[in-house]
Amino acid sequence: MSELTIFYDGRCALCSTEMKRLKELDLNNRITLANIFADDFAKRHPTVNVEDANRILHGMRGSGELIYGLDVTVLAWTLVGKGKWVAPLRWPIVKQLADAAYIFFARHRQQISRLMTRSSAITKCDFKIDS
Repeated sequence: MSELTIFYDGRCALCSTEMKRLKELDLNNRITLANIFADDFAKRHPTVNVEDANRILHGMRGSGELIYGLDVTVLAWTLVGKGKWVAPLRWPIVKQLADAAYIFFARHRQQISRLMTRSSAITKCDFKIDS
């Protein structure tokens, strides 16, 4: 069992790119990835509501505790040894601003992704998920 399962939007090019990068850095297999739009997602993860996970990033610690938004992001990057780069996102005053910015990004991620990548989605994911 991994220390964190991330339930991400596999249709979002930016999201998929971030997940691919995380898995490249996850040398100790501490993170499991689950695309919320995979055909078998509901069967494999019946306790995670896809609509909710599509609104805000969901993660599940190895203990079964659900975490959300930037808490998932910070834990994930910490698990792959890059925590010092994201730790400020949880500092008291920064946390409020960062969470508001994340909610804006989450709502508009498809449009932001298209603008930044000139693509609506990554069509071929060559990294392992749900491991």
